Amino acid sequence: SYHHTYGLPVLITNCSNNYGPYHFPEKLVPHIILNALHGKDLPVYGKGDNIRDWLYVDDHAQALHLVVTKGKIGETYNIGGNSERQNIDVVHAICDILEDMRPEPRWQEQAGSGRSGETGAPFDYRSLLTYVSDRPGHDRRYAIDISKIERELGWKPKETFESGLRKTVQWYLDNEQWWRR
Repeated sequence: SYHHTYGLPVLITNCSNNYGPYHFPEKLVPHIILNALHGKDLPVYGKGDNIRDWLYVDDHAQALHLVVTKGKIGETYNIGGNSERQNIDVVHAICDILEDMRPEPRWQEQAGSGRSGETGAPFDYRSLLTYVSDRPGHDRRYAIDISKIERELGWKPKETFESGLRKTVQWYLDNEQWWRR
């Protein structure tokens, strides 16, 4: 309204769920990574069928820069990853990446009772999965249409969900000093 009434030069963006380095540990992606690394339950609301669109944080930052430098004053741009996933699929993907990157969890090494040491198979992070009651009124799906920013500014995400998630897991593995605090 300030743009239309007073000519304030504004640009508005809306985005989908971000993930990546420095993501606050209470959010789904880092919460699952950190719980898995500590051998704790991997809580999933309801049946895990809530759907979210996921956007890697670097892609979001690049889109914001493009909007600020090339966007039309007074316009709104939606920024998303074109990566809708059910929450359960996100958790499974994290587990699969961890089995590849850290097949023997440190908590298993410290306990000296890792299944992988006994069978030669990687630890099954999915065995930590637990379903919890869904929040009342929890949205079933968050989606965002990014066709305008694609069409008008030529932007689309560079990272796939899989490549961004792999980078995110690796960051948490490499930056324990940050998340441990």
